[in-house]
Amino acid sequence: MSVGLIALLDDIAALAKLAAASVDDVGAAAAKASAKAAGVVIDDAAVTPRYVTGLKPERELPIIGKIAMGSLRNKLLFLLPAALLLSALAPWSLTPLLMLGGTYLCYEGAEKLLARWLPHHDHASDEDGPGADDPAHIEQSTVSGAIKTDFILSAEIMAIALSTVADTPVWEQAIILFVVSILITVGVYGVVALIVKMDDIGLHLYEEGRPSVKPIGRFLLKAMPMVLAALAIIGTAAMLWVGGGIIVHGLEELGVHFPGHPIETASHAISAATGPIGPVLGWLTSATLSAIFGIVIGGVVAVAMALIGSMKRKATHTAA
Repeated sequence: MSVGLIALLDDIAALAKLAAASVDDVGAAAAKASAKAAGVVIDDAAVTPRYVTGLKPERELPIIGKIAMGSLRNKLLFLLPAALLLSALAPWSLTPLLMLGGTYLCYEGAEKLLARWLPHHDHASDEDGPGADDPAHIEQSTVSGAIKTDFILSAEIMAIALSTVADTPVWEQAIILFVVSILITVGVYGVVALIVKMDDIGLHLYEEGRPSVKPIGRFLLKAMPMVLAALAIIGTAAMLWVGGGIIVHGLEELGVHFPGHPIETASHAISAATGPIGPVLGWLTSATLSAIFGIVIGGVVAVAMALIGSMKRKATHTAA
């Protein structure tokens, strides 16, 4: 009896070790998937603060909370089940879908650059119409628009995460995507909340803090406009770098080695020629060339979309 009990305890210990190893594997896979999606996460964190710019300070955190809950709902109720179905029924479609998402990121980045460099016509705001001046209507429209944008970015994050764990069992994929969804949502919107309240924190320290902390408050007040401007630049760069890189890698998986091979060759050459800082400069070379490719792809799509929009407006004007 004692021998049987000892054997049973040994089996339980072995199962516990196996379970612990599985948890470690899931945690490592979730961390890897989150890291691989970092470019899109940076873009998400850079894009979101603009949705609360100009709103009443007391409504900023509640609005960010609503957007965060909408983002979590996007990921857990829609995107996670869709990703698991995709992995089970049509794994071949993952690369084309990733490339489609990468093209969208390139288009968004290129459109931001074109809007900055070229004069453009401002269309009527989506807020025009009945109730446009109502604070509740503005808040609802703001949250709705942010959640729609988040859906696109979240879809890309989930697709990238899924691509890193596509060879694992479905139950592991589900757990990893769940963990990634929670980590990224909490991380992104926690950072966004900190960013949008930083000026209020600085004002509080400057006006009501002790003399020793007033310089910190003054620094925060002066620094936040530059931080927000830098975030806009980083977000655009991240869209182009990540989007271009996704398309390049997708083309390679489909057997098309341009521009992937030249980019890899240039990256290795720079890395080998620059000594201790070679890995960093090699990565920067790859990211920059991917971003340039992203600008080309995104620019073509942006111009095509502009032409289509112009043709639709002309057709509408002619019909009227």
